[in-house]
Amino acid sequence: MQPARIAPRDRLIVALDLPSVAAAETMIETIGDSVSFYKIGYQLGYAGGLPLAKQLASRGKKVFLDLKLHDIGNTVARGVESVASLGATFLTVHAYPQTMKAAVEARAGTSLKILAVTVLTSYDDSDLHAAGYRLNVSDLVEARARQAQALGIDGIVSSPEEAAALRKIVGDQIHLVTPGIRPAGSATGDQKRIMTPARAIAAGADYLVVGRPVVEADDPKAAAEAIHAEIAQALAG
Repeated sequence: MQPARIAPRDRLIVALDLPSVAAAETMIETIGDSVSFYKIGYQLGYAGGLPLAKQLASRGKKVFLDLKLHDIGNTVARGVESVASLGATFLTVHAYPQTMKAAVEARAGTSLKILAVTVLTSYDDSDLHAAGYRLNVSDLVEARARQAQALGIDGIVSSPEEAAALRKIVGDQIHLVTPGIRPAGSATGDQKRIMTPARAIAAGADYLVVGRPVVEADDPKAAAEAIHAEIAQALAG
């Protein structure tokens, strides 16, 4: 699927960052048909969320498993094969060449798309330097994006701040998936590199991952619909 052909309502991915499958199922029911794409990460995944991923896929929903795999190649490959059997749409791996190569090879012949995580959106330059990197965030994101494209990765996860620069590097052949999305007036939480939905779409993002502004809203369905409206307006503009 080319980025331009993504249905506007599929561009919002709601992160089910919730403590239990019961809480996630209640949230999904509350949101109803307003959301077609859900992300399951560590918190819910380790609380029994992987079977829920398979159930959601069987109901026609799209599922993004944000597991950020990174291990020796064979271990990554076996993990990718297991995730593909769940019917997930997206799976994240860390953007290290050996890891990306193993993941791409293992997903061959399936509908699973591999997303490479460049630099976590909670990191800034000082965090990278503290971890021993000499590059700053923008340089490391660019280097990893070029490696990901060369290895056949389907999409890149980065902050919306890097979306415009990445789009120039990878063109329209790779999806750009951006967490760190905060509608105007929302709390930033632990994110350091954030952007509103409209600005992220204008910068070239294909998919917007939104968690707390939806799942912690007084009316999650209305919050999701408001983001859909902002995305539609940005695409029309």
